[in-house]
Amino acid sequence: MLLNLNMAELLNPHIQPVELAKAYRLLNHGPTVLVSAQHEQEANVMTAAWACALELVPAKVSVVLDKSTKTRKLIEGSGYFALQVPTLKQIELVQALGSISQFDDPAKLEHCHTPLFHFDGFNLPMVEGCAAWLICELIPEPHNQQVHDLFIGKVVAAYADDRVFRDGHWYYHEADPSWKSVHHVAGGHYYTIGDAVDANKS
Repeated sequence: MLLNLNMAELLNPHIQPVELAKAYRLLNHGPTVLVSAQHEQEANVMTAAWACALELVPAKVSVVLDKSTKTRKLIEGSGYFALQVPTLKQIELVQALGSISQFDDPAKLEHCHTPLFHFDGFNLPMVEGCAAWLICELIPEPHNQQVHDLFIGKVVAAYADDRVFRDGHWYYHEADPSWKSVHHVAGGHYYTIGDAVDANKS
């Protein structure tokens, strides 16, 4: 079931917009992300380990998407995608969405029990329970996409859960450990983000 932002706010009043000039901070710590896309009546979500901030103003991001993925085809069709920062409590969903191809299982999202909603004004499936969401307009770069599988997007909207990100900063050190971001290494093996260290303190 897809919910719009108004309904999502009722379910989770902690979702707050993020200033686009600070959207890069949502990805700067290198988390594994969930990539969402929709084209016409087809929607999908996949897991990606290679995503990063690319530019501050205007905010841009990059993500590597293999040619074999359905999500990539949906992005090429619609020109939009979303990057989401999942949490430790979603680790089984993260692994499942990265292990099953929608080409093999058209009902992938249902079989993975993926909870979805929509932000008003954007026809993209968003995953509930994440720590952050970045909505991106594809900047077409045919050479990079075909040769390097590299997709670039302009961030047009960003949101975060204020229990773990607010005022432009992550607060992992204050939140419950279940809110920690996950970082894929290989073969279903992940790390979570570690302790905060301030290099400015003597």
